[in-house]
Amino acid sequence: MRIFVTGAAGYIGTAVVSELIGAGHRVVGLTRSEQGAQVLESLGAEAVRGVIEDLDALRGCAAASDGVIHLAFNHDFANFDASLATDLRAIEAMGEGLAGSGKPLVFTAHANGKASEDAAFAYIEQGVRVSVVSLAPSVHGEGDKGFVPQLIRIARERGASAYVGDGANRWPAIHRLDAAVLFRLAVEAAPAGARLDGVADEGIPFRDIAGVIGRRANVPVVGISREEAQAIFGFVGMVASLDLARSSEETKALLGWKPVQPGLLADLEQGHYFAKR
Repeated sequence: MRIFVTGAAGYIGTAVVSELIGAGHRVVGLTRSEQGAQVLESLGAEAVRGVIEDLDALRGCAAASDGVIHLAFNHDFANFDASLATDLRAIEAMGEGLAGSGKPLVFTAHANGKASEDAAFAYIEQGVRVSVVSLAPSVHGEGDKGFVPQLIRIARERGASAYVGDGANRWPAIHRLDAAVLFRLAVEAAPAGARLDGVADEGIPFRDIAGVIGRRANVPVVGISREEAQAIFGFVGMVASLDLARSSEETKALLGWKPVQPGLLADLEQGHYFAKR
């Protein structure tokens, strides 16, 4: 298959591109920078310079492909509504490019992204094999710039690794390489309308995560209130207090997906999260 991937030069995107190429697919990757283009070409992909705001380019690249994996998203929490609106327009453009083809469109779920999901699934009636992957809040591995590095930074700055309440609330997680396999399986075989759970660790008690961070960062581990979490963690504090456990058993059964990479706690123990940069 010739697969068009948006966000191809990103943290998850590069893992997906490598997984697709390793499975024998050809990849056309969208990237906004020359550096990104060089990364994609070094992986064996064809690079297309552009942005997801260029709807004509998205429509054309989708139409010329055998399938699309849409990963690009601007995680600007200060203007998240604008990011969601951009995502919606991008999905609509790529859906138009695939309409009537029977080809797959795999996209990533985002918080408050119902409009994008509704728009994507509407293309099923136009002959597009649409599926969505809902990733765990922690997609971990080398190069991670998400929640876990923020928790480590805050622990170092505050001199303590904190959990909220009794820390029994659970976080799901997935290694970026396991996520890449899931996206490949989705574009190859997910049925139209599939909602896929991208979680490997289905629910790690947050106090266990805080415990490893405290030990590896050499700071004490403390419990704090929700109010303190908001003050210390900001936006991350809200997430750190939620119980987000999810099951991926249906996804595994549907696609034969078997996560094989280290879990989040084991990945933290490997030390790369704590290397001085």
